[in-house]
Amino acid sequence: MTTRMLVALSSAIEAATGVALIADPTFVVRVLLGAGLSGAGIAVGRVGGLGLLSLGLACWPGGDDATAQATRALFTYNLLAAVYLGYLRVGGGFDSYLLWPACALHALLAVLLARPVYEGVRQQ
Repeated sequence: MTTRMLVALSSAIEAATGVALIADPTFVVRVLLGAGLSGAGIAVGRVGGLGLLSLGLACWPGGDDATAQATRALFTYNLLAAVYLGYLRVGGGFDSYLLWPACALHALLAVLLARPVYEGVRQQ
């Protein structure tokens, strides 16, 4: 899989998650974490959705290849998301059938993006 395809996939996943959070943050949180949202949590969920949609659009590859900045941004996001989702499952008290798969998906994307990020840093 090329870096461009990998960045496009990761960008699409984040943009789609952002749209889902904007549309119905309560549903996304219930499915992902097995918990509900109320009041301010719904507003914060939608703001988070706006951020994810923006990240996905900003990192979407425009030319023949993905930019180094987009690759680094998506690597960092996926690494941190994997660690945090894993923490929520192990030590945070959340129990949902999608929490481990979401953690694994972010970890896989982080691992796949690590090489292009490392090679980009070495070339600078």
